[in-house]
Amino acid sequence: SLKLTKSLVLWTNHEGTTAILSAKLKENKKNWFGPSPYVEVTVDGQSKRTEKCNNTHSPKWKQSLTVIVTPVSELIFRVWSHQTLKADILLGMASLEICQILKTNNFKRKWEQRVDQNGRVYYVDHIEKRTTWDRPEPLPTGWERRVDPMGRVYYVDHITRTTTWQRPTQESVRNYEEWQHQRSQLQGAMQHFNQRFIYGLAAIASKEFDPLGPLPHGWEKRTDTNGRVYFVHHPTRTTQWEDPRRQGLLNDKPLPEGWEMRFTVDGIPYFVDHNRRTTTYIDPRTGKSSSLENGPQITYVRDFKAKVQYFRFWCQQLSMPQHIKITVSRKTLFEDSFQQIMSFHPQDLRRRLWIIFPGEEGLDYGGVAREWFFLLSHEVLNPMYCLFEYAGKDNYCLQINPASYINPDHLKYFKFIGRFIAMALFHGKFIDTGFSLPFYKRILNKPLTLKDLESIDPEFYNSLIWIKDNNIEECGLEMFFSVDKEILGEVTTHELKPDGGNIQVTEDNKEEYIRLVAEWRLSRGVEEQTQAFFEGFNEVLPQQYLQYFDAKELEVMLCGMQEIDLADWQRNTIYRHYARNSKQIIWFWQFVKEMDNEKRMRLLQFVAGTCRLPMGGFADLMGSNGPQKFCIEKVGKENWLPRSHTCFNRLDLPPYKTYEQLKEKLMFAIEETEGFGQE
Repeated sequence: SLKLTKSLVLWTNHEGTTAILSAKLKENKKNWFGPSPYVEVTVDGQSKRTEKCNNTHSPKWKQSLTVIVTPVSELIFRVWSHQTLKADILLGMASLEICQILKTNNFKRKWEQRVDQNGRVYYVDHIEKRTTWDRPEPLPTGWERRVDPMGRVYYVDHITRTTTWQRPTQESVRNYEEWQHQRSQLQGAMQHFNQRFIYGLAAIASKEFDPLGPLPHGWEKRTDTNGRVYFVHHPTRTTQWEDPRRQGLLNDKPLPEGWEMRFTVDGIPYFVDHNRRTTTYIDPRTGKSSSLENGPQITYVRDFKAKVQYFRFWCQQLSMPQHIKITVSRKTLFEDSFQQIMSFHPQDLRRRLWIIFPGEEGLDYGGVAREWFFLLSHEVLNPMYCLFEYAGKDNYCLQINPASYINPDHLKYFKFIGRFIAMALFHGKFIDTGFSLPFYKRILNKPLTLKDLESIDPEFYNSLIWIKDNNIEECGLEMFFSVDKEILGEVTTHELKPDGGNIQVTEDNKEEYIRLVAEWRLSRGVEEQTQAFFEGFNEVLPQQYLQYFDAKELEVMLCGMQEIDLADWQRNTIYRHYARNSKQIIWFWQFVKEMDNEKRMRLLQFVAGTCRLPMGGFADLMGSNGPQKFCIEKVGKENWLPRSHTCFNRLDLPPYKTYEQLKEKLMFAIEETEGFGQE
């Protein structure tokens, strides 16, 4: 008996690949050493053979053979035993008709193989009128291609009884199975998820922190039966909706660029100028002091906790009274959530959330909503929706999938997800899956730079750096202001500037080319999806309310952070040109030990590009090429600042002479570096 697999991509006069696996042969007692078998495949006058296996009745070849076939071809497989001094002996044979494979796989398409002007092979699908670089495959087992009444193609999975707009492949099916496996483990992961916190916010929530401080004498804050907050003035026995501490204190005009308003412990507003790194009680919008008498001098501090408190204060001012009920089934979580969130007026989504899972008893005092955000954020990863994708093979941050247009309603879904993410920030809930840092910068309306590419596509980034650092004319590189892009197998050419396909890149214009191609790689044709996302986002939470945060702080706001285990960090750190007992390494760990958890997260963000740790802690820390432990390398001179390589989780630590010098340089690096613009 001969075992073989058919990995046949079939169309008239084109190639088919068959993998020959193994055979089990009858034993012949006269042949002491056993046969030396090989397989010969013949079809339409062609003949290919595998390597021979020596002296075995259970040969295993695991070898692929490629032949030219037609729909009426018949493959003949013959198993021969190689003989040294006489003709080879035929041990057995089997046949395979191509027409049967076509019927079995429901493969009805007409494909054509072509070669472009650069000699690259590509394939044309004449049914759907698209092209692909990859050899087309038949649909996976259990799948069927259908067309709806509007002429749109969709695919049916008869095993799970689901449909999708995206054409399934073996890889996409594996991704979906992996996603389902992860989803089944989410309930158990909730305990780990709930351990994440933003430093200090738990205490803030329990004490109902109010940045305006205590109410004036004689005033009391109350809540009516509908959940609306109002204020009672006992001396005059009157009530009002407006907070008496805000009367005449706040200005509705936006603050100038780089300014921020904060409050003292006594509730007195003061203003922070991040441009000059100073503080003042004078409102820069009016020129008037915010208090009758100037309070004590306040030192400038770039304090993340203060930013969070200020943000929560403004969310409280935007909040609406009462609550809204959202009823969702766990089996149809995404669809139910989409229908209900989009049916509400955006301002209603600022009311207190009341999440209901039918059939599950219990009242939602925050825990159920927390679980809903956690589960739904993972649901957007479902490969069948084709909305988001991982930023890289080993980068598990999300970015918009440029192929999302395959879903006719994708823009509606992105608007929904924009609302959902804004709700998470507004209500102070965490999501399970974070975005890429360039995407956070888009949320913050901050410009993207070439350096941002390194976090999502280090190979592409390095190629641009090579072009920047080398003379491309001397190297003989022939490039033009155009790039090829492939989406769902369709290859198209994008011109970086008008008539870019005819404009050659030279030493004089390569800076422009690098800038344009970096902008293209960071957007990659997802402008419509991004616009829909922010349309939904701004309906719930205007982006200007986040203007004081940087991309890394926004990630902490949205995804939370974990308590860092210092022993685990030390145990899973490697050193280059340093030893474990080097004085700089001893000082480094002393510095980390003296930090609070927030500063430790900032340090981790500076080196690894993210504040989030995998389930296995530092032992499972990922880099651009797979698992990559935290690394400290001796680089530079003592007057240099530390540098980070986020793709490799590596900190370049100069050989500082004193502990105070090391502490000063590291604090400056983690406090003042934003995004990937500085090293």
